This record gives sequence, structure tokens and C-alpha cells, in this order.
Amino acid sequence: MGSMIELNDTLRITKEQGFPSELDVETHLKEPYELGDVDGKIFEFRAKPAIRIYKIPPVRNFLVEEINGKWVYWGWCHIIRIEHDYVGQTTSGAFKIVRLNTPDEMKQMFKLAHNVKPEELNYFA
Repeated sequence: MGSMIELNDTLRITKEQGFPSELDVETHLKEPYELGDVDGKIFEFRAKPAIRIYKIPPVRNFLVEEINGKWVYWGWCHIIRIEHDYVGQTTSGAFKIVRLNTPDEMKQMFKLAHNVKPEELNYFA
């Protein structure tokens, strides 16, 4: 007998799950945000399916926005709080952004981070 827990190095969330509303990928591609735009802010995410464990600061987790099933690598985050709902089998928590990718880095990160993921998940493909 056992239980299923996922170990993650990537926080992949939608706007509905708590991806920061102040970050917009199309805006960032035209006029890039800087870390100072979000530095020191705490963001919350909610109801991510499955019980998940993330890397503990100061180790980074990748911050990925999911847009219509596609992945956008925004940068790095530190997970600072986790809550598990064992009945509903969801993970919620809080994070802060510690690095933002440039638009060029965003376009390259999918291939660098996921050599086994299907290319159709890549927002920039």
C-alpha cells in the first residue's frame, strides 16, 4: 500500500489557478517586464490537481504559465507555502518570482527544459 506524490521542479499554472495577472506574454514580448515589476510580491496559486512537492528555497522552481494547453517559461520562482487537500487531491500555495526570462530566453526554454515533452505544448512552436 502506498500513496502517490509528485515531485516537481516546475510550477505550471493558468491565470485561473493564480498566475500573476500583471504579467502578459504578448506585452512582455514587445516591452519586457523587469524583475523589479514583481520583486517582493507574493502570489498565490490554488487547486493544482494532484498532491505535489516542490523544491525548497533557495533552490528555484521553473515558473510556467499555461495558456490554452501551451507552456510559457517565465523564469524562476521560490515556493514559500504549500497546502495539500488530501480529500480533493489538490495542491495550493504561494510563491515569489526571483527571475524573469527575456523574450528570447522564453522562446528557447521549452526545448532546453523538456527534451521529452511533445512540441505541441510549446507556446512558441
